[in-house]
Amino acid sequence: MNYEVTHTTTYNYRDPVSLSHHVLRMTPRGLAHQRCLSHEVQIDPPPAVVKPHFDYFDNAVTFVTLEGAHKRLTVKSTSKVLVTHPFLPIPAETPAWETVREFSRGLQIGPSLEACEFIFNSPLVKTVEKFADYARPSFVKDRPILEAVLDLTRRIYGNFKFDNKATTISTPLEEVFKNRAGVCQDFAQLQIACLRSLGLPARYVSGYIETQPPPGRPRLAGADASHAWLAFYCHGLGWIDVDPTNNMLPTTRHITLAWGRDYSDVSPLRGVILGSGNHSLKVAVDVLPVL
Repeated sequence: MNYEVTHTTTYNYRDPVSLSHHVLRMTPRGLAHQRCLSHEVQIDPPPAVVKPHFDYFDNAVTFVTLEGAHKRLTVKSTSKVLVTHPFLPIPAETPAWETVREFSRGLQIGPSLEACEFIFNSPLVKTVEKFADYARPSFVKDRPILEAVLDLTRRIYGNFKFDNKATTISTPLEEVFKNRAGVCQDFAQLQIACLRSLGLPARYVSGYIETQPPPGRPRLAGADASHAWLAFYCHGLGWIDVDPTNNMLPTTRHITLAWGRDYSDVSPLRGVILGSGNHSLKVAVDVLPVL
C-alpha cells in the first residue's frame, strides 16, 4: 500500500518569540515492510539552522533554530511511504513467555542482548507490581508469548475507555490505570509497563494509522492523527508490533515514524523558545492511500 502522509503543526504565540530551537522526528523509518519513498519538511518562518542526524535509537532527527521575532510557527511534513504486509507469526507457535524472559536477562548476544535495555524503567514508564498483577491472568504458565500478549491487548482494549479529554501528555501512568481511560499514547505505555514488569522487553512506537470515515460521510481533511502502539521482543522472531488502542497486530495501515523507551524519546516536535510562554497549538494529519 502506498500512502501520502501530511502532518502540519502550527503554533500561534500570544507575544513575539525572538529565538527558538526545535527537534523534529517526522521522517518514516525504513523497515523490512516499509520504505520511505520521499520526505520533505517546510518550516515557516524559515530556520537559520537545520541539522539532520540520527538519535540513539536510529530515528531520523532534524534540529532547527529560528532567529528573529515571529508570532507563528508552522511545520509541514510530507512523506510518501510504501507499506507491505509484515511477517506475523502464528500465536500458538511462538515460544513460551517464560523462555523469552530467560533470553532477555542479558545472558545472550546480538539482538536479544540489545533488547534488554527495553526492560528497565524509563522517564514515563515504571515497572511496578500492580502492572505485573494486571498482566498475570494473560501470562499463565508455559503460554506462547504472542497468545499471552494478544490476550493482554484484548483486555486493555476492553477495560479502558478511549477518551481524548481524560489525559494530557503529562498525566502519570498510574492515573491512567486508576481511571481506566486515556488515548493511544497511554494504552501503549500501559502495556509496555505490564510487559516490562514481567521482565519482557517492550518499546514505544510512534507513527500514523490510516482511518476511515463513518459510512456515508466524506473524508475530512486533517481529520487523521498521530498514533502510538508498542512492540515486544521475542527471541528468534525479533520485534512484534501490537496496537492496544485497536486490539490488533499492525499490518499495512500502520506507518512507523520512530521508536524509543516511551513517548519522551519520540515526540514528533518539541522545543524551547525565548519569548511568549502562552500559545495555541493546532495539528492536522492526513494519511491518504495513493493508487
